[in-house]
This record gives sequence, C-alpha cells and structure tokens, in this order.
Amino acid sequence: MDADSVAKYDLPGHLRSVPDEIEVTGLPVTGALPPELTGRYVRNGPNALPGQTTAQPLAGPGMLHGVRLRAGRAEWYRNRWVRTGAFQGRSFVTADGRLDLTATSANTHVMRHADRILALVEVGLPHEVTPTLDTVGPCDFGGRLTTAMTAHPKLDPVTGELHFFGYGMRPPYLTYHRLDAAGALVHSQEIEVPTGTMMHDFAITEHYVVWLDLPVTFQWGLAGGPVPYQWDDAYGARLGIMRHDEPGARVRWFGIDPCYVFHVGNAYEDAEGRIVLDAVRYAPADFAAMWRVARAMDMTLAAGRSVLHRWILDPAGTGVTAREEQLDDRSVEMPTMNDTRVGRPARYLYTIIGGAPNSQDDCAIVKYDIESGKSTSYDLAPEVAIGEAVFVPSSGGPGAPEGPRGEDDGWLISIATLRDGSASQLLVLDATDLPAGPVASVELPRGVPTGFHGSWLPDEV
Repeated sequence: MDADSVAKYDLPGHLRSVPDEIEVTGLPVTGALPPELTGRYVRNGPNALPGQTTAQPLAGPGMLHGVRLRAGRAEWYRNRWVRTGAFQGRSFVTADGRLDLTATSANTHVMRHADRILALVEVGLPHEVTPTLDTVGPCDFGGRLTTAMTAHPKLDPVTGELHFFGYGMRPPYLTYHRLDAAGALVHSQEIEVPTGTMMHDFAITEHYVVWLDLPVTFQWGLAGGPVPYQWDDAYGARLGIMRHDEPGARVRWFGIDPCYVFHVGNAYEDAEGRIVLDAVRYAPADFAAMWRVARAMDMTLAAGRSVLHRWILDPAGTGVTAREEQLDDRSVEMPTMNDTRVGRPARYLYTIIGGAPNSQDDCAIVKYDIESGKSTSYDLAPEVAIGEAVFVPSSGGPGAPEGPRGEDDGWLISIATLRDGSASQLLVLDATDLPAGPVASVELPRGVPTGFHGSWLPDEV
C-alpha cells in the first residue's frame, strides 16, 4: 500500500493503533478514587501490529489495556496483544480448507468466568489470559467446545451459569452452549437456521434464550475480506425464544421489521409472562451507511444512526410477530447495565453517544431510567471520544455510601481519549449522578485507542 493510500485509509487519531506494549506504575489521579474499587479494569480492541496499517475498524489483533486500582490508588497501566494464531501469522483457513478457530484475533471483549479470564471474538475460540494480561492460549473447555464462541456471553446472576453460542459460515450455523458455575461446558445444542448469519449478540431471561436471526448473511464471494457478511433483503428478520431450562427445547420464532442489532441491553419476563427485549437497533438504511464505513474503510462516509428499541414477545399467545416500539431518538450504542440484573427486570441502562468510528455527534454517557422513560447524561468536551461505560456495583466496602444500595448504586468506568489520539484518561463516575461528572480520573501514560468492550475484574476474596 502506497503512502497516499495509507493516508486515505488510516483511522482517526483516537482509533489509531499503538506500536508497542508498555507498563507504567504510579498513575496520576485527579479527584478521589473510591477505595472500594479494588481490581482491574480491562478493555479489548483491535490493534495493528507494527508495520501494518490501522485501516480497518473491525479487524486487527486484539490488544488488552488494563488499569489496576487499589486502596484509592492507580497502581499500574499495562497493555498486551492477545497472542492468537492470527497474531503469529497463521491463516484462519488451513491449506486443506478447514477453519482454524485458534487463528483469530480475539479483539472484541474480555471477561472472567470461574477461574478463567477470556479474550473473545465471535469467529473463534476464546483465549485465556492472566491477571497481568499475558496470553495463556486458546480455551476449548477440555475439548468440548468445537465451535466459535460469541463475544457476548451472558452470565445468569442467580445460577452462575454462563450462556453463549457460536455461529459459523458452514453448518452447524448456530450452536447454543452453557457453562456451569465452575466453568465446565455442560450443554451444547444445534439451533436450526437457514444459513450463516452475523449474530453478534443475543439475550437471556430467567427461563429463555432470545435469538436474533437478522438479514446480514455470510457471502462466499467476500470470504477473502475482513468482513465477509452483507445485508440480504431476501433473508427476513425474526426473534426466537427457547427455554434454556428444558434440554432440547424447540425455538419459537417471531417476525420483526428488517433491522440489525449489534448489542442487546437486557431481556426479561414481565408480570404477564411476556418477554421484553431492549436493544440498540439499526434500520436497514442506517445499517447500510454504517457498513459502508466498515467495508469501504473510508472514514469520510456518514455513519448510520442506531436507537434504543423494544420488542415484546408473548410465549403464551398465538401471534407470530413481535410488538415493537422505539424508546428514544438519539443515536446510541454499547449498552451496559448492572449485571446482577441480567435476564431480570432492570430499571437502568447505560449507553454512549458518539462512539462510532466517524460519528459527528459530541460524545456523552447516557443513563436511561426504563421505568420513568427519563434519562440523564454526562456530556464530554467536543475534542473527546468516549468508550463503553462499564457499571461496577457498589460493594459496600470501605468508602462506599452507607444505607440500602439501589440498582444504580455504583460506578461507571470508561476510557476517554482525545480525538487526535494524543492522550487518554480512565474516568470513574457515580452512576447515581452522571451530570456531576467524574469523581476521579486517572491519567494514562499514552493515548489508548477507542476499542470495543471491557470488564471490571474485582480482586477475588
């Protein structure tokens, strides 16, 4: 690629890859870090290797950025590539045409279940990493996992089980999996769908899995590219519900208006037994606009808008379509919540505005009160880009507020980066009072690219 092409296709400053791995201790803090925040915030995202261009916002080896907090101090920042087969130069498709699920990028999410910290990407196996972000290797749960693993597994806060799925370009196109609370893979079940679709996320409730079978399908003609999926008008759009507490349960499908969903907020069963799903929805034209950016790698194109949307499905009814409603008109993404409410009725959702690669919106963190329909926000300066805001419930430990703790009693943690990529801060906000701004900010030793998803990993007691 010549110099003119690199200049045309290179990503904006706040998305541009960093060239190396570093470790810096004793980070400066403005304000007061809550002493109860003792653990690590770790965030994942694509990061090109030295000598490669940062030309594709969805592709590139995964890089983990971590900040260690303890006793009101920010002890260290550390970043490490996830050393997958792709990082080592291996091809996802082997010489004999098989798919190597270890030769992927692991660049989308990072989370902990049982005794493992896993870096995730939806087209391959998870890769285990250490608490200091070094790569252990691919994880197939004792050889039982033979499909890819979604980057958005769902932890049931009551049972401790981890629900997830794998999708593929070849049969089986969709497989449901469940880990028990100890981290053993105890159930796998093929789900029948017509072809391979790009199913980025899904949802669970107390008793159901909610599937999103949407019209972005695998195209063999695009198989050599970084994103071999495209919109397919003929495929249709539907949501499926399946009892996860009944082995071998069938899926019941409900038709919906054509759309795409990257990220689910939450799902739950209401008092009438209906399933309510809240997620961020792209209308067909908005998905097409967003996908042009991802496929054409041209940051000058206008991005599509995505709005908070609700679907209601009735397992006891005779209908075959879902009821739909738009909950807001702002363009938001990256919904998060208090994970102790996953699959159950939850009052609050947190999203970000202006997080898309080429969004022209000023960035903000938005808190939705689902019960009242109201929202509040923390608005950032125009020169700042914000990443996903992860909710950390108050533990009630030293420094925590006294008295009963509500669902929003806790902290939001996010990385904010100047749009030119020159500097970043770790922000900690009081989730009960977003407009007040950060209670603390940690100066990071470098500009951290705006990536995808992360987790708060509290120290294990």
